[in-house]
Amino acid sequence: MSTKNYLTPTRRYKKLISAIHSVYRLVNSTFELKDLVIRLARLVCQILDARYCVILILDSTKKFSSFRCIVSGRHKKVIDKKQRITNGLEKKIIDRLATVRNHHLLGLPLISEDIMGLIIVKRGRRQPAFDNYDQDTLTTLLEQVMIGIKNMQLYVEQQKIVLGSLKSLVSLLDKRVPQEYTHSSYFSKLVTAIAHQMNIEQKQAESIEYASLLHDAGKVDIPLEILTKTSKLTPHEFRIIKTHPIKGVQILRPLQVLKPAIPIIMHHHEKFDGTGYPSKLKKGQIPLGARIMAVADAFEAMVYGRPYRERMNIDKAINEIRKKSGSQFDPKVVEAFLKISKKVAKKYLQLRK
Repeated sequence: MSTKNYLTPTRRYKKLISAIHSVYRLVNSTFELKDLVIRLARLVCQILDARYCVILILDSTKKFSSFRCIVSGRHKKVIDKKQRITNGLEKKIIDRLATVRNHHLLGLPLISEDIMGLIIVKRGRRQPAFDNYDQDTLTTLLEQVMIGIKNMQLYVEQQKIVLGSLKSLVSLLDKRVPQEYTHSSYFSKLVTAIAHQMNIEQKQAESIEYASLLHDAGKVDIPLEILTKTSKLTPHEFRIIKTHPIKGVQILRPLQVLKPAIPIIMHHHEKFDGTGYPSKLKKGQIPLGARIMAVADAFEAMVYGRPYRERMNIDKAINEIRKKSGSQFDPKVVEAFLKISKKVAKKYLQLRK
């Protein structure tokens, strides 16, 4: 039998301080709500010597869970979809804001101004029952965690607002240029699909998504007769076109939320061999997001078409990307693109109908 219940007050105090420090590090090293909940469930099991932990986050109606994580021993189950709350114990904790402690079970509501979810932990029958110390420990830890969860939820809402504003800005920019000179509705998804295939972490993927929406913002300052020209550009006109990444950065730099996306926007026309513009960067000097966008941009230009260039067969375009791996494009980005190319081809076939 565990000797946990026989710890001296001093040892319990030290254990609690250590637990608080562990939760503090968890909250400050985790940047996504779902990841935080999963790691918290495991940590609570470790701190309370529990065999089972379920944490659920409620939606705005308080009638459904929007996310649920269950940790049982070494096993983990994540339910990332809306589910109605039907379990009697869970409804009691939510409806009454009640703490439930019954021998080997301990359940608490997650509260920050309003209830946001709940946590239930269980021990095996041969383990000591939960006592006041366990309850106080979990309550103390959750107070700290709730600050982190609340901040993350606010961040997610803020990101939705920012993304909505960016999409509105893109629409305004696109209205200036005829549709056949702009990107397809799928372009941003293509860029993020390549990023996800490369297992890029969430924060960086967000910056790449923002950049994919606004990488051509500088074209708002390019004469329309050059943007819509159907014949070959003169050297002078091409020099003007090549200024659009710099102009885009000048327009977008004041927006603090776009700061990580600025280098991607600046360098999305660089080439892996150093022959691109505006800075003739090569290989690893080019931001990864820009290398990803270069592949997506080139592919879409070939298959979606431009008035000055006929549409290319999708298989031929994919082969062109493959052939230019190591010269125009980063081989690792090309490899990721090729892995999703069947899905991409299907989507562009639908767009071209």
